[in-house]
Amino acid sequence: MLLPRSFYLRPDVVSLARELIGKKLCTRIDGMETSGIITETEAYAGITDRASHAYGGRRSARTEVMYAQGGTAYVYLCYGMHSLFNVVTNVKDIPHAILIRAIEPYEGVEFMQQRRGKRKIGEGFSDGPGKVATTLGIHYSHTGLDLTFIPAGDQEPAIWIEETGIIPRANEMLVTSRIGVQYAGEDASLPFRFLLKERERLF
Repeated sequence: MLLPRSFYLRPDVVSLARELIGKKLCTRIDGMETSGIITETEAYAGITDRASHAYGGRRSARTEVMYAQGGTAYVYLCYGMHSLFNVVTNVKDIPHAILIRAIEPYEGVEFMQQRRGKRKIGEGFSDGPGKVATTLGIHYSHTGLDLTFIPAGDQEPAIWIEETGIIPRANEMLVTSRIGVQYAGEDASLPFRFLLKERERLF
């Protein structure tokens, strides 16, 4: 079942980051349908969060999409090489976002292998945000896509998230500080990163 707009419009980005663990991230891009179970996320709490691209109310051509209503894709280019996929949450003009850091491949595995140039799926296949985007065919040009709408017929591209019924128990989750945000001062230590301890228990 497609996650509705109401899921993304809620105000607590940290709780939403936790709730996305176990959901299924799906794409239909370049004629390939692929999906993966979300296994790691990081929350970014907008203008009050020094680690956020929108800290202090910053707005730019790249970050303007963060101010859209929840349920919008925010995809940006990192180090001029890697597209990183984020989910915008909260209501319009409150720039909360959740970075999807890892997935467990689920559907369209052959397409994922093709995109990654791998003959098989092994440990580390899609356990970083750059790998997530590459595996699912997500590009920074897809920023701004509506995650609550699946185009009909041959219209492309499409990115959406589905409910799976998977709800990890507290003892199956790790909650830590975020990665690579040392510049954020005290906010670098906030417990805004969520990941599964044992991904194989999802299925």
